Amino acid sequence: MSVKILVVEDDKRLAGFVSRVLSEEGFVVDCCHNGADGARQAATGGYDAVILDWMLPERDGLAVCRELRQGGCLVPILMLTARGEVRERVVGLEAGADDFLVKPFDVEELVARVHALIRRATGHGKLRAGPIEIDRVARKVRYRDAALDLTTREYALLLHLVYHAGKVVTRSELLSRVWETNFDPSSNFVEVHVSRLRDKLGDGASLIETVRGMGYRLRVDAT
Repeated sequence: MSVKILVVEDDKRLAGFVSRVLSEEGFVVDCCHNGADGARQAATGGYDAVILDWMLPERDGLAVCRELRQGGCLVPILMLTARGEVRERVVGLEAGADDFLVKPFDVEELVARVHALIRRATGHGKLRAGPIEIDRVARKVRYRDAALDLTTREYALLLHLVYHAGKVVTRSELLSRVWETNFDPSSNFVEVHVSRLRDKLGDGASLIETVRGMGYRLRVDAT
């Protein structure tokens, strides 16, 4: 299953940046830009973690966090704050936050903290589909115990296919989730990257099947 992250941040530029970074990690990301919408969306469930800004319009992050916890929502929450005072962190933790990150933050630290939250919540950080194993925390991929050297896009592409192993993933979905953009539908952009990924899989290239007129499917019947 896909790992879904909700980003609640009123700075749309920052929210877009965080969304792109996490998408490259293979996460499925939704964004909200005010506290009221964030509380409603997070309460619907289906998210593996929430990145919640402290200062939000309509309802601040602290109020959102309290509301979610009082409503029985147990999703891990990483709060973003512009201030790093100990008292503020204590108040946030008492409200139900699981972790804090002070702005401006380092991208690698953000990714590491999100991975850690999910790992603690799910108890694991590895995915396996047939002979392919992905360590999401270490960002390492192995095929039949051999390490693969993948680019960021190749990693995100393979991760998305592994999340949906055995199911057809359309070209438009790959463009939206892996590249977060729309290309000319007549271009061979996706095909080029799939071909490069198959080359790196070597004798495992056939694991990525082309489903004519639809998209691609990662086989799960191989061992």
